[in-house]
Amino acid sequence: MSSERVFPMELELIGDVESYDPNKRTYPEFWPLDVVDFKKARFPCCVVWTPLPVVSWLAPFIGHLGICREDGVIMDFSGSNFVNIDNFAYGSVARYLQLDREQCCFPPNLASHLCKNGFKHSEYGTSLTWDTALRSGMNHFEHKSYNLFTCNCHSYVANCMNRLSYGGSLKWNMVNVAALIFLKGCWVDSMSVVRSFFPFVVVLCLGLVIAGWPFIIGLSSFSLLLLCWFILGSYCMKGVLEC
Repeated sequence: MSSERVFPMELELIGDVESYDPNKRTYPEFWPLDVVDFKKARFPCCVVWTPLPVVSWLAPFIGHLGICREDGVIMDFSGSNFVNIDNFAYGSVARYLQLDREQCCFPPNLASHLCKNGFKHSEYGTSLTWDTALRSGMNHFEHKSYNLFTCNCHSYVANCMNRLSYGGSLKWNMVNVAALIFLKGCWVDSMSVVRSFFPFVVVLCLGLVIAGWPFIIGLSSFSLLLLCWFILGSYCMKGVLEC
């Protein structure tokens, strides 16, 4: 998803993440994280992304998303009633973004909330640590049916970030988590860029040669319809998309 397609609501939320400044902590400081290790596929406290077969060939802004524990192990919702652990579906990580635990809220009780949401956060589901938030999300999605259009890997990541109240927000959804990784995510290496966009370029060129401009118009319409569906489902039809 290009930065030109990101809507003001996503830009505002991502800006809130950058400016979020928690109050004084009432619990111990975090233990230091290990460095990101590409060879061992360890991405501590990161959101990770990889292209999907076929789907990303037609719409390269769509991919598979996961979120990682403090030890770097990837967790991703990859099928009905199933959350993968340390076996990232659809290939190795192409892009990643390390999140800041200081921007999370881990309240031991209702009076100790660092975020502005307080009771709403407690009602949604709070955790004392990063990993317990991810486990709570996993327990929730182990009873969910996977659907590319209504309940997918982005839903799981958004759910975990809401449980963390990341950036002081409980409004994470499929659209703004996708915008976050595309605007701020880092590529693992140059080959990650190639395998993410090369199939799309090949399909685009072949379609242009074989079918001409009608193919380009059809492909653009397909991408636009997907974008409209996820945006409308996230902001105008609450409850349709699960997060």
